[in-house]
Amino acid sequence: MTFELADRVQTVPPSGIRRFFEIAEERDDVISLGVGEPDFATPWAARDAAIASLEQGKTSYTANRGKRELREAIADYVADRFELGYGPDEEIIVTAGASEAVDLAFRAFVDPGDTVAIAQPSYISYEPGVIFAGGEVLSVPTKQEDDFRLTVDALEDAGADEADMLVLCYPNNPTGAIMTEADLEPIADFAREHDLMVLSDEIYAELTYDGNEHTSIASLEGMRERTIVFNGFSKAHAMTGLRLGYALGPAEAIGAMNKIHQYTMLSAPTTAQHAALEALESCDNDVREMVNQYDRRRQFVLSRFREIGMDVFEAKGAFYCFPEVPEGFTAEEFAEGVLREEGVAVVPGDVFGEGGEGHLRISYATGLEDLRKALARIEAFVGDHA
Repeated sequence: MTFELADRVQTVPPSGIRRFFEIAEERDDVISLGVGEPDFATPWAARDAAIASLEQGKTSYTANRGKRELREAIADYVADRFELGYGPDEEIIVTAGASEAVDLAFRAFVDPGDTVAIAQPSYISYEPGVIFAGGEVLSVPTKQEDDFRLTVDALEDAGADEADMLVLCYPNNPTGAIMTEADLEPIADFAREHDLMVLSDEIYAELTYDGNEHTSIASLEGMRERTIVFNGFSKAHAMTGLRLGYALGPAEAIGAMNKIHQYTMLSAPTTAQHAALEALESCDNDVREMVNQYDRRRQFVLSRFREIGMDVFEAKGAFYCFPEVPEGFTAEEFAEGVLREEGVAVVPGDVFGEGGEGHLRISYATGLEDLRKALARIEAFVGDHA
């Protein structure tokens, strides 16, 4: 029997990140600066809560939208940290990672032929998610001279005034860029003027540096009713493998997402929900310590790239930096070369969409000693090819 693949599946290429990891898996001396997950373990209090829930036999389904106690805790958390007011009963849904929440939103709100504007470079799953939902992607490239912030000029140049939806992610994966309230205000004006629905991925909201505080676009005037906010526990709480995220939005929108969630996932992992509840209640100090360590690593990595002679954007969020490759290389050539010759895995920036060509995504979510070794190897590679 020959399986006939759906056109929308055939048009999506395999992940550009995976190819480099497959090469890296062939060797045992590779230092990976490519994985977008914390190198810290989940805080002990959250792990203990997960273990206790298993010991007590709490392994049944929860409510489709997630445990009510967790939704209440999420409501309190986002109100306290980001001035976002959402009711736990109808305006919050707990999902199997923030990625499921994003997918639910595309399937709930994108009809075949709808145009979805995506600020790029961006997380690699947005574009395939739109395509799988039958939508059409409109790339809105951001530029280093704008600090990789989304601007109204970029939106207008791309024709986003004709789009149906806008997707943005700040703090940004892969650039490490952030957007302040002042940066977001004109984007909010644009969205209101052109009646755009906004999907705002804020999974890195806790990871900002140099005294910057995260602002959610949903907190701006007239944006709550047209915005879905995504967040979760993978990054700030180092819970990637527990797969727990959530979405915030108006009751009608969250209800639509929950309808799909009911038939596909049913409910998010129960054990992870117990861990997440404890994380919100007692792990603030653990989060602060992780953020402090990321910041020290960030400063080290930025300074080392400058010493090497590679221009690098001053990342102020997430746990990535986005250096330019030296002249004479494409991003893919550099990434493949430094992997094969020096055993350092990095990700070429072009896999994250327009605006990423000529850059590398470097994750500093790894130990400082490995970062020192990896940067020394990159320096040797650059020297050998100068």
